[in-house]
Amino acid sequence: MTDKQKVTDPLKDTEMISEEKKAEVLEKYDAESKVRKFANKKIVLLVSAIAILYSLFHLYITFNPMPALQQRALHVAVGIALIFVLYPVTKKQDRKKVAWYDWILFFLALGSAGYLIVEYTQIVTSRGGIPNRLDILVAIMTVVLVLEAARRVTGIILPIIALIFLAYPFISHMNWVPLKMATRQYDLGDIFGQLFLKTEGLYSTAIGASVNFIFLFILFGAFLARSGMGQFFNDLALALAGHKQGGPAKVAVISSGFMGSINGAAVANVVGTGAFTIPLMKKIGYSRNFSGAVEASASVGGQILPPIMGASAFIMAETTGIAYGTIALAALIPAVLYFLGVIMQVHFRAGKDNLKGIPKANLPKVREIMKERGHLLLPIVFLVVLLYQNLPIAHAAFYTIISTVVVAAFRKNTRMSFKDILGALESGAKQSLSVMVACAVVGIIIGVVSLTSFGNVMTSSITSLGADSLFLTLFFTMIASMVLGMGLPSIPAYIITATMAAPALAEFGIPILVAHMFVFYFGIFANITPPVALAAFAGAGISGGDPMRTGFNALKLSIAGFIIPYLFVYNPAMLMIDTTDVAINARDFAMPPVMEILLISVTAIIGIIALSAAVEGYFRTGLNVILRVLMGAGALMMILPESNSDIYGIILVGVTMAINFIQGKKQEEKPNVTV
Repeated sequence: MTDKQKVTDPLKDTEMISEEKKAEVLEKYDAESKVRKFANKKIVLLVSAIAILYSLFHLYITFNPMPALQQRALHVAVGIALIFVLYPVTKKQDRKKVAWYDWILFFLALGSAGYLIVEYTQIVTSRGGIPNRLDILVAIMTVVLVLEAARRVTGIILPIIALIFLAYPFISHMNWVPLKMATRQYDLGDIFGQLFLKTEGLYSTAIGASVNFIFLFILFGAFLARSGMGQFFNDLALALAGHKQGGPAKVAVISSGFMGSINGAAVANVVGTGAFTIPLMKKIGYSRNFSGAVEASASVGGQILPPIMGASAFIMAETTGIAYGTIALAALIPAVLYFLGVIMQVHFRAGKDNLKGIPKANLPKVREIMKERGHLLLPIVFLVVLLYQNLPIAHAAFYTIISTVVVAAFRKNTRMSFKDILGALESGAKQSLSVMVACAVVGIIIGVVSLTSFGNVMTSSITSLGADSLFLTLFFTMIASMVLGMGLPSIPAYIITATMAAPALAEFGIPILVAHMFVFYFGIFANITPPVALAAFAGAGISGGDPMRTGFNALKLSIAGFIIPYLFVYNPAMLMIDTTDVAINARDFAMPPVMEILLISVTAIIGIIALSAAVEGYFRTGLNVILRVLMGAGALMMILPESNSDIYGIILVGVTMAINFIQGKKQEEKPNVTV
């Protein structure tokens, strides 16, 4: 009996990841975790007070909104002020105290919102949005502050992208600029007035979504975390799948998928959940690279999983004007197919390497878990009900936060004290900073695009490369989305790709919902696509594997996610919408016939299972090269939304599975020969 064939209890003697190791990995791959740890208790109290008040401000304006420009300016100003106190200018700077110049930046940040509030009436009435010299100076200062805050929190990539866009209106009138990209000459007033005095720049719809929706859902996630939701998902996944073949990996997929849907932070989720699941996967025999990849694939995939989708569903609703319920329903079947693909690859890898699960006797019981913590699911159910009743999203989030506190009080082990509530308000505010500043930087990009013709240039370039072919245009849109989303948090990645790449699909009559879902997928999966695959690299940091090999393993595990978007473009019935004779900018869709949805779902499910078997080279037993090719070809035919290809695919997959099943039976019947 080999080491991989030994049936052991991985929960015993499994060396879990220490808090120091988790912090080290987070700091290496997640820029937003590199915060100061103050030695001065007065500064600790000051930061906590500001963060708590920041959260309370957002709860207050849910029902008592201010003018959009003032509200968004305060959201950005207080947020970046907190960033300058919490985040050092460099990794090597002393993290126990705040540098004197960071206090200056702190007050300048607050001053930017103060200026807009004081001058608001003059700006919108007597000046009519036309900036004077002081407006321009404050605007330049604010843009610089936002870019520096973003550099500290998200890394250098996003600010560089924003600076490239910002440079465009300064040079677009020059003689050497290609005619297609040429524009009129813009002065400082044109550019910075657009960015600072209007809701089409720094304070664009991206920040509008951040202040109205995203912040509240991040706060909701913080309250759920304080109530013990993370432990509940881990325990429930263990009870449901821990004893199955390759159980710990299936536990990772289930628990990380659900947590990723709620918190939307792929890297943090990899480290947080992976600290428990990755050691268990390694213990039963999965390789380091594969273990880290499973966690990364599931954590990233959580952001396509309804109902919350890491808050991206609400951004899409705000951007497109399509109801949240329509978006969440449309995302359901693709998300199920994606996670099925990951789980089946995990299952077939376990079969190939003969990896067992955890003895059932050593696992918690589903009934006990539901009795102790099952009530924590009620706020999520409550949220879905409120949203499907078309309650305003912000109001639904507010009521759900209140319900979380009430529901958590049902049992002593989940009950939140006043200190816990304050802690959730504080941590929610701090967790929101990365999304807030990223949305502000994206606002610079949006401002430039709306001021100039850069968006049209991008759209034209993609369609030109596509050469009037829908498939080629989809392919180049995929590449553009992955490049634009590389190394970025999922929400700004989606906003950028939706602004720059999605319009290219409109040239082919693709409805706006389908186009946005397409770029959304690829903007997110950039996080597990080498050479910049931050979620996979974080998984490697926890597992001790090689970052690039872990990245390629994650890419392979997520292969369904790279196929599914093409499928729902060619057959939107997979999104449970009927696009027959609808306009490109349609907001409402009829439901396709139920049989059509069932047919495309069943064939896609069988196709995904077959594709997973082909990728892993295993079904009932090992698949040789010929059978893998046949299985893969049949799988792709079944996944394609065409009746003829489905028939050929079923024949190929059926024959291949039958042959492999017979081979497996013969192997089982062979007598063990001992020498």
